[in-house]
Amino acid sequence: MEHFIVDMQTEKSKKYYFIREEVSQEIVLLPSQYLMHKMRAKGSPNTIKRSALVISYYLNYLSENQLTMEDVWNMKYEKQQEHFTDFLIWLKAGMHSKDEYTKKPYNETCNAYLKEVFRLYNFAEQQEGCEQSLKVLSDAQYIVRNSVGIRKILNRRSFHGYLKETGHIGRTIEQDKIVILLKACANCRDQVLLLLLAETGFRIGEILGNRYATDIDYENHLIYVNFREDNENDARAKNAEFRKAKVSDATFEILKFYLEEYKDLIFQQEYLLVNVSGKYAGKPMQDSGVRSLMERLEKKTGIKVTPHMLRHYFANTRRKAGWKLELISQALGHRHIETTMKYLNITEEELMEASDAFYSHDTNPCMELIICYRRRRLCACNQITRY
Repeated sequence: MEHFIVDMQTEKSKKYYFIREEVSQEIVLLPSQYLMHKMRAKGSPNTIKRSALVISYYLNYLSENQLTMEDVWNMKYEKQQEHFTDFLIWLKAGMHSKDEYTKKPYNETCNAYLKEVFRLYNFAEQQEGCEQSLKVLSDAQYIVRNSVGIRKILNRRSFHGYLKETGHIGRTIEQDKIVILLKACANCRDQVLLLLLAETGFRIGEILGNRYATDIDYENHLIYVNFREDNENDARAKNAEFRKAKVSDATFEILKFYLEEYKDLIFQQEYLLVNVSGKYAGKPMQDSGVRSLMERLEKKTGIKVTPHMLRHYFANTRRKAGWKLELISQALGHRHIETTMKYLNITEEELMEASDAFYSHDTNPCMELIICYRRRRLCACNQITRY
């Protein structure tokens, strides 16, 4: 049974998330303060919602084990280590979800959930002015590089008990399957959405937040990402930065056809992508609408597709076209080039082909040594022949 649940209230178009105790319906103060802190720090509504869910998982885990956060603080090192390791195992087993059909999370996801829990503890320590902190966290330094290769040293508190990350390669999608999906679309709005995701590499929130009057260069076929906090559909650019991407002439022609086809709905509001039928026709498209669309396409074609798979498609097609890693990273809006590396589905065959091509050049520094050894071998053979 879930003892703690996530609740949300809307006030002046802003969404406020907090944690309630299910039976009493009382707001749990500390976790709710943490969520408010994240909101004030300009976190996106979807990010704050995910944080709220993770915290509710942890509070339910504590409840199942008849523990409080205060109890965890007071544990000795070994017990704390065991507590958080068991929480990871609990997550990995899918115990946080009451839906038996929910897919078991990746190790990376479980680790990310625990890191969110540690951020809650850190907030509590700062908020309450606690003299003690979690014993299982140790100070560590990390060196990261941004998309242009500039190094930065980060100081973080590290936990030595995370699940081994498998480094799973994010799924991409092949071009021929995208063509099938485009043909299966019920209208040109759906086609425009798929094409923009595939040709810009933008996140779904960045696409849904696009406004047709200010975020499109109709002359040069450019699509812009502009950070805003007041989007009606809660869409948000992730890193509060400006980016732009050029799309093909063919895609832009379909985009213009879409604007003409649904102008009576589109021009009554600001957003490029709107609901074109049903109760909410003319309202900005939301993330839930995108998920429903892609589920319908999967049922129709048997092809699994998500916005993130189309983002991976963008990264991999650009890599194969010869784009430098730094360019791909900048286009994707990644802060760290290591993140971009996870998008590139480089196969062993490609590595072998690249190695063969590299070693086929005569500029190999070993060539002089090889020539020298060949001469010595030839001399030795000549001496043997004389005897």
